[in-house]
Amino acid sequence: MLMTGCAALGSSLLDAPAEAAPVAPEFVGIDGWLNSRALSMRGLRGRVVLVNFFARACVNCIATIPYIRGWHARYSGRGFTVVGVHTPELPAERSRQALEAAVQRFGLTYPVAIDNDSATWNAWGNRYWPAEYIVDQQGRIVYSHFGEGAYSQTEAVIQRLTAT
Repeated sequence: MLMTGCAALGSSLLDAPAEAAPVAPEFVGIDGWLNSRALSMRGLRGRVVLVNFFARACVNCIATIPYIRGWHARYSGRGFTVVGVHTPELPAERSRQALEAAVQRFGLTYPVAIDNDSATWNAWGNRYWPAEYIVDQQGRIVYSHFGEGAYSQTEAVIQRLTAT
């Protein structure tokens, strides 16, 4: 059973030895991409990547969008990439046409992977909507946050990683 994340939970491995931070899994089982050609974590090495798991009808996910959109606008020129991974919570959310309309309505211009079978969700071991994972330039997950909130903390991690 999939669980919706409402509580704000997070962790950081920024100051831990590199070996302590897990390597980010690949995007697998993706049904298509919006706003981008197909991407891979391997191909994104050298960039700081925020992977955002969301569902288009999730109220908590929608609340995070202005922050994620803002980070994309402010830091994409500094080696930062946002990748949205739309993993439906409900069968009705599987419609590509409805997702395309939501992406337009929310003003998302960053890449969005369509994960209708939860393959990438499962590869990442994710359990919450929304979930943000920050991957460093070496492809390691150094920060995660589940639910709404911690926007200043998340942005501080982005700033620290894009300053190098």
